[in-house]
Amino acid sequence: MKMMEENIEKKFDAEQVIEDFEVLTKNAGRIQEETLEKILKENGGTEYLKQWGLNGRTDVKTFKACVPIVSHNDLEPYIQRIADGDLSPVLTGKPIETISLSSGTTQGKPKFVPFNDELMDSTMQIFKTSFAFRNREFPIGNGKALQFIYSSKQFKTKGGLAAGTATTNVYRNAQFKKTMKAMSTPVCSPDEVIFGPDFQQSLYCHLLCGLIFRDEVQVVSSTFAHSIVHAFRTFEQVWEALVVDIREGVLSSRVTVPSIRLAMSKLLKPDPELADTIHSKCLSLSNWYGLIPELFPNTKYIYGIMTGSMEPYLKKLRHYAGELPLLSADYGSSEGWVGVNVNPKFPPEMVTYAVLPNIGYFEFLPLEENLIGMEQANCPVGLTEVKLGEEYEIVFTNFAGLYRYRLGDVVKIKGFHNGTPELQFVCRRNLLLSINIDKNTEKDLQLAVEAAGKHLVDEKLEVVDFTSHVNVSADPGHYVIFWELSGEATDEILQECCNCLDKSFLDAGYVSSRKVNAIGALELRIVKRGTFHKILDHFVGLGGAVSQFKTPRCVGPKNSSLIQILSSNVVKSYSSTAFC
Repeated sequence: MKMMEENIEKKFDAEQVIEDFEVLTKNAGRIQEETLEKILKENGGTEYLKQWGLNGRTDVKTFKACVPIVSHNDLEPYIQRIADGDLSPVLTGKPIETISLSSGTTQGKPKFVPFNDELMDSTMQIFKTSFAFRNREFPIGNGKALQFIYSSKQFKTKGGLAAGTATTNVYRNAQFKKTMKAMSTPVCSPDEVIFGPDFQQSLYCHLLCGLIFRDEVQVVSSTFAHSIVHAFRTFEQVWEALVVDIREGVLSSRVTVPSIRLAMSKLLKPDPELADTIHSKCLSLSNWYGLIPELFPNTKYIYGIMTGSMEPYLKKLRHYAGELPLLSADYGSSEGWVGVNVNPKFPPEMVTYAVLPNIGYFEFLPLEENLIGMEQANCPVGLTEVKLGEEYEIVFTNFAGLYRYRLGDVVKIKGFHNGTPELQFVCRRNLLLSINIDKNTEKDLQLAVEAAGKHLVDEKLEVVDFTSHVNVSADPGHYVIFWELSGEATDEILQECCNCLDKSFLDAGYVSSRKVNAIGALELRIVKRGTFHKILDHFVGLGGAVSQFKTPRCVGPKNSSLIQILSSNVVKSYSSTAFC
């Protein structure tokens, strides 16, 4: 078996991967039943499943009738026992040896999620399927990928399990490297850079490696669009130092980690010609437009997760990308994968994900029912029973001990690939700005910020980043929006922006509440340049990985450290007069 696997890795057959995917999706209903049966056979003897009286049955009807729909809070005590070293079959038949940490940007602290070989296998299946469809539309030859990936530190839990972010668990797995190599996109940077302890130093060296191999770079990517934008914003600040390093063949003193310095010394040789080329390219650009194709002329596309909370960065990413296509990566979470982007030509705003029916058992809670009370056992529908155009919350069961687990994501059914649905990500269900009857999602906030941001265009300014908070300590409660800007704006323009934000929340509950002052005037607070960088540093300091960082779009009351960072960096504040 091992021998066979190695042979498969050596030669990547894209057409075979696509053919396998077609077979799976044509039989989505049957594959779903078989997948659930396999999960329950492997794990039916666990403490968690035994208590629900399945008595060895593995059919869908019994499973739905007996096992409750749960959230992370319900499973947390079980996961904690595993992390603390309980070796009995708590959630899975085989012992869990690795724990994934969720990004933690929403609640202020990461969640523990079990990770195992089956999840690694489904990760590789997603990567290969996605690459096969991508490569059909945008073929790449033998080259390299400039990947802005960073591993967070792995630590040992009380019970001795390795714990790290989901991305770290993947990057550290030998299968990941083998698969990247088989797909002809080895990364530019040595491991010492990816696994470096200081992400600023790693980022600087990622950029340097990209420049050294500039003619070989065919793909520029990261887990999230934010990391790519962050990398090239940093490039604007450090490009001259990078040019000096290339000219002299000596790494800048700003990189102090010995292992990184050693690894980079093997790559870096004096190259005045390359230094001159990069220098003249940078000077010839107008406001850094088209920076990526200028630096890396053979790049075919830019790749990363670009949906949901990443959409606000698309405008800046397109600016750096020039004419290069932006391809949105696949749909997953710390808990596991959901779907694959099989239409890579779609722009990120329209991207859909075809669910892989063999990587877990999927159910969908219709959204109307969700808002009213939704714990009826027969409420969710199966993968092949969803209706076109409807919105649902995903409930899934995987091979790593999560059973009927509410993922917290709202998706819309946009079509079908054979028998499996194609989902569009709508929003996180729990990221609602809400005071009483108002309900505004992350998407509503993004649209409001985009509308208000148009007032800055004539001033050649942009919103670098933003978040929000519901202030209920005042009476009446009101929305607070935090903005970091690329430069100084006048009070007059910022007051216009503030009023526009307030008017752009179109939810009927919000508008009616504002009119009768049941919700107070929206407040726009401008924070110092670099504030969102401090939030990123804070997140990394808690053990998070930069490549997994998502700016929280709504800061909850429990996340006091983030509120503290934001509040202490406010330089100006405006109250809306839109409903006066």
